[in-house]
Amino acid sequence: MTTVKRMQGKTAIVTGAGRGIGRAIAKRYAAEGAQVVVNDVNAQGIEAVVAEITQTGGVAIGVLADVSVKAQVDALFARTVAEFGTVDVLVNNAMITNGDRHFLEADEAWWRRVIDVNLTGPFLCGLVAAPIMARQGAGVIINFSSGGATRAHRGLAAYDASKGGIEALTRAMALDLAPYGVRVNALVPGSVDNIGMAAEVKKFRGENIPMQRVGEADELAGPAVFLASDDASYITGHCLVVDGGMLSQQRSATVDIFPLSKFPKLAGDE
Repeated sequence: MTTVKRMQGKTAIVTGAGRGIGRAIAKRYAAEGAQVVVNDVNAQGIEAVVAEITQTGGVAIGVLADVSVKAQVDALFARTVAEFGTVDVLVNNAMITNGDRHFLEADEAWWRRVIDVNLTGPFLCGLVAAPIMARQGAGVIINFSSGGATRAHRGLAAYDASKGGIEALTRAMALDLAPYGVRVNALVPGSVDNIGMAAEVKKFRGENIPMQRVGEADELAGPAVFLASDDASYITGHCLVVDGGMLSQQRSATVDIFPLSKFPKLAGDE
């Protein structure tokens, strides 16, 4: 990893940063010079990430908050402003990803919890961040979508609906906030090892990905730095896909009419 301090002097809030992609982004932002607010609902996760950042010379604080609860969101931003004076970057990474349930077994409580965290949470955080950023004439909000926003997962109706909403919200926020110097984009991860997959699971999932492997959490950190940096100063309302080519293929490799078994062998291949 090469860092050039592209976020020097910036204050960034990363929600859901106690593990996985959020953790990777928080650590990378700190390495790039940002003052990082590590948010999560897991206190132990927060403490561990803050320790990892500070032990390597970075600046970070942890704030426990559920992004689906407005009072806790308000407290998260109040603590950030009290500590660092402002908010320059907001990464809305907190989400429920393990809420799988067949539609015939769905209920209202399941639906509302997934929507509250995955869609209402980014809205509530954006609602507080936007005026702060607009007043200073600059800021970046990065939401998290999924391939489920434009394609369907089995058993994930609520999740996919929340991510379709995130992409629509990203576009709408980008239009409303662009005149104030605030950019709003989304990252769209594919199959990513966010929690430490078993080797056989990673191998199995990778077989249907054009790049032949699942992604690693750190591979979302670079794109998150790019979107937050001046290198992306003219990019807003965009959904950046980081998925090893998953959304580009019509059908999975195992059922394609031109399967991997037909791919040419290179010189030296056995």
